Amino acid sequence: MNESAQLPVDELHAVLHTETGSMLPRAAYVDPAVLTWELEHFFSRSWVCAGRSTDLAMPGTRTATRIGNETVLIVRSDDGRLRGFFNVCRHRGHELMPCDASTTRATIACPYHAWVYNLDGTLHSTPRYDPPADFDPSAHTLGAVSVEEWRGWIFVNASGDAAPLVDHIGGFDAIVAAYEPERLVVGARHEYTMAANWKLPIENYHECYHCPAIHPQLCLLSPPTSGENFDVAGVAIGGSMDLVDGAVTMSITGSSPLAPLRGLDDAQRREVQYAGVFPNLLVSLHPDYVMTHRIRPVAPDLSEVECVWLFDPDSIRNADFDPSFAVDFWDITNRQDWNACESVQRGLANERWTPGPIAPMESTVYRFETMVANGYLDREALPQPSGQALHAAQGPNQ
Repeated sequence: MNESAQLPVDELHAVLHTETGSMLPRAAYVDPAVLTWELEHFFSRSWVCAGRSTDLAMPGTRTATRIGNETVLIVRSDDGRLRGFFNVCRHRGHELMPCDASTTRATIACPYHAWVYNLDGTLHSTPRYDPPADFDPSAHTLGAVSVEEWRGWIFVNASGDAAPLVDHIGGFDAIVAAYEPERLVVGARHEYTMAANWKLPIENYHECYHCPAIHPQLCLLSPPTSGENFDVAGVAIGGSMDLVDGAVTMSITGSSPLAPLRGLDDAQRREVQYAGVFPNLLVSLHPDYVMTHRIRPVAPDLSEVECVWLFDPDSIRNADFDPSFAVDFWDITNRQDWNACESVQRGLANERWTPGPIAPMESTVYRFETMVANGYLDREALPQPSGQALHAAQGPNQ
């Protein structure tokens, strides 16, 4: 283990215990050194979701975003490809654009001394600078970052040495295929700030042990003990939950103004799939829409969450389209979850807290905890989900 993370090895091995398991060590949630390590090893060296590719649909559209410890500029080039560059000018190191900003231009211009780059990163011009005879423009190309698209999402690997994205996604691609998220469009977007470590909303998402206590609306629509886990290659974990008779989706009333997504079979129309793609994307596949949570660590006790609702483009084109049936339900549920996660974070701040056991209904949490613990123990290898469920439990919430 990298010494800078300062996590007790015996506590990490306790997480991996196949009969009881436990939460991660306290420092994993509160220590700035651990977050720094995670940003380097779990984010910069992995494939991280950076949003929807339709947000950068036209040539010249670009955005800047933080990936781990790096700030990356993502732009749609003239040939239609997404390209990524370190968000830094090759002249004096000024940011090419502010983080989280977006714009559309035919070139990439540094706002400091106006050096200009083509959309493929090559140097275009150096205004008011008369280069010497031996000046080689090709030596001043923007530093490239690996960017790929998958099912309508943008994924970035800042280090450039991660395994292929297809291996990262693995068998989850077959699970998501029928929902065709690549053809769906954004119907609503909410931004949340949560006073909790980035791992806590993911742990919370992967179990419904807490649902009877804080989600009464959800429990009316979907039994907390229903469903089955999936076990596929790659870094995605999760499973399904069933809809009760009379409910056709997750909404305030259980009803929907929309038809089911066109590619689903009868079984998929009666369930919701909840999946996490390590490290930062949660994908909820409903019969009539897809919802995602994209999580970004800010500090050991602070995270930003972007929640997006995706719908069939034919539905959005209708003049009377209103996404509130889905958005309102999940906004209520999100805030219930965020309150719980923030309370956990405050509890973990107590220096006398020690990791508690994982319950049988938290078997998917166990898989997430073991992924992270194994990543801490072997910093040269990215986490992989454990194939062995705690207590041989079935279902994502059992």
